[in-house]
Amino acid sequence: MSCGLKCSKGLKICCGVTTVLLIVVLVILVVLFITDFKPKDPKITLQSVTIQKIHVNVLPIIDLNASLAIVVTVDNPNHGSFRYQNSTAYLNYRGNPLAEAPLNEDTIPARKAHNISTSLNVYVDITEVPELFKDYTSGIINFTSTTTLVGKVKILKFIKIKATSYSTCDLFVYVHDHIVNSTCSVKIKL
Repeated sequence: MSCGLKCSKGLKICCGVTTVLLIVVLVILVVLFITDFKPKDPKITLQSVTIQKIHVNVLPIIDLNASLAIVVTVDNPNHGSFRYQNSTAYLNYRGNPLAEAPLNEDTIPARKAHNISTSLNVYVDITEVPELFKDYTSGIINFTSTTTLVGKVKILKFIKIKATSYSTCDLFVYVHDHIVNSTCSVKIKL
């Protein structure tokens, strides 16, 4: 009977210590997820825009046809990598869609910068968007680019969480100087 009481007392101590350790580990994980692993919005920087071809027709209608090569850098400050599915970026001018750019499936590594390259084919009938010609002659054209990326965040190499990234970039094209400046905002939804 004495072994039974000693064994029972030792078992209770072992269970108590194990429970306390599990609670401590759980509290540490919750604190890490609330502070360090909390998703931060990535920073997007337009690195280069190269005009591959540009053609303006004046008859029978005035239109513009251009192909652009674009390189964008995404700086991911998070501890998790983001793998996204094939998607499309949209280029708009004053609410009018001008072009679509395919974005191939890729992974943005954790805590690193990653370049994304794509091509953009722009076709505009100037008669449908007369403000474009006015902005062109003034020297500054403002565009808006929107992208939605659906994918998974991978934290600690085994935790996968579904996430969606919404980005909006305002592009300022200085026609006479051949300079493009951008301001982007990104939001992540888990």
